[in-house]
Amino acid sequence: MRITRALSVSLLLLGLAVAPAAADSSPTPTDSASADGDAPTQAGTSFRTATEVEQGQTATASGSTGDYLYWSFPADAGQRPTVRATVKLPETHAAQTWQIDVYDGLRRRQSCQYGAQTRTAAQDASSVELACTLRTVRAWSETWANDPLPGTYYIRLTAVGLTTADLGLPVGTEVRTDSKDIGGAAAVDGSLAEPLVPGIAVKSEADKEGSEDSSAVLSAIEPEDGWSSGWWSDRWVWTAIGGVLAALAGVGGYALTRGSGRPSRVPPGA
Repeated sequence: MRITRALSVSLLLLGLAVAPAAADSSPTPTDSASADGDAPTQAGTSFRTATEVEQGQTATASGSTGDYLYWSFPADAGQRPTVRATVKLPETHAAQTWQIDVYDGLRRRQSCQYGAQTRTAAQDASSVELACTLRTVRAWSETWANDPLPGTYYIRLTAVGLTTADLGLPVGTEVRTDSKDIGGAAAVDGSLAEPLVPGIAVKSEADKEGSEDSSAVLSAIEPEDGWSSGWWSDRWVWTAIGGVLAALAGVGGYALTRGSGRPSRVPPGA
């Protein structure tokens, strides 16, 4: 009876623990009408002038074929960002190839797990759509690795291999970034001292000296809940579940092997 009761309690704890774990691993879209209302309507022309965009916002910009258009967005540990871009082409044009590249805070080009990073629009096509899903952002990595790390990410959109006749034609662009929270499956033992955000080292030094000058920070965007907000993951839940099950297994094994005590036919002194 006691073993059955203990197993029932463990199953109840298991159900309560799995619920938040499942919630953590589900996609977390961040789109909202209010966020899009404040979305930027222009793009930068270099890494230093990249337009800052929050995740879940749809940024728009007008440009010309041949231009390099830049945006930046924050990505924290445990997130798997997906960048999507739509280019609205002029009414008359030749075949054009458009490409979207994503760089991390160290300006290292990040590879796409999947998605149409480069696409060719047929002659007189009205638009072309691009997508790039990055690898999951890691909280820490070896210095020689090219793993995506927490910090600012840069989007670069441009046309490649243009004909001379198509140079300078007006285009409209839309860019949006959403992330999926991977949870404990992407957790690692370690973390960066600071996220890879331009100016973060200067800001940290200014904070130590008590300065209120915020002009040194080149990027002001960060995740909604702050950096390293995903310190809690379902890995903690499953670790706790494993500990509880191990303890119950020990109690059950002891109860099964200890027997019913001294047999009544055996005298105490035997």
